[in-house]
Amino acid sequence: MSRRSLRTLLAAGGAAAVMALLPTSAQAAPHSGGNYGAYGMEGQYPTTSFCSGTFRQIGPTQYAEGMALKYFYSDKCGSFARIENSRANCAAVLQRSNNGTGRVDGWVSETVDSGINYAYTQMGNNLSGRVSRALLSCDGHDLTSTGWY
Repeated sequence: MSRRSLRTLLAAGGAAAVMALLPTSAQAAPHSGGNYGAYGMEGQYPTTSFCSGTFRQIGPTQYAEGMALKYFYSDKCGSFARIENSRANCAAVLQRSNNGTGRVDGWVSETVDSGINYAYTQMGNNLSGRVSRALLSCDGHDLTSTGWY
């Protein structure tokens, strides 16, 4: 499936139904920091067969400069961030806290690939009392974020 056709599928069928059809990884290289990768499922994309179809959007879509930021969660696998209608030099970022305080201990980001206008991160494990949030960052500046979930 081409990544461009995803936009059409999302509009027609909703994000949850389409997650199983996403490619197994984004083309851009992910970046991460802090202690990201310390918990199970971190470092994997939400399309892994174990998690596919278990995500739902939590909280409202956030907008900045016409771009959309969405936060998806699975009580089985954790969470990931997704940006849509994005311009170049932007990234979806997922920040994760080791506990419920909302202090960033680990993060992962994914940039928008050339020729498309969306990106989604690898998963963050915000299970067992941990929390996470999504950010839309462009040119090194955070434009908008979701709440901590």
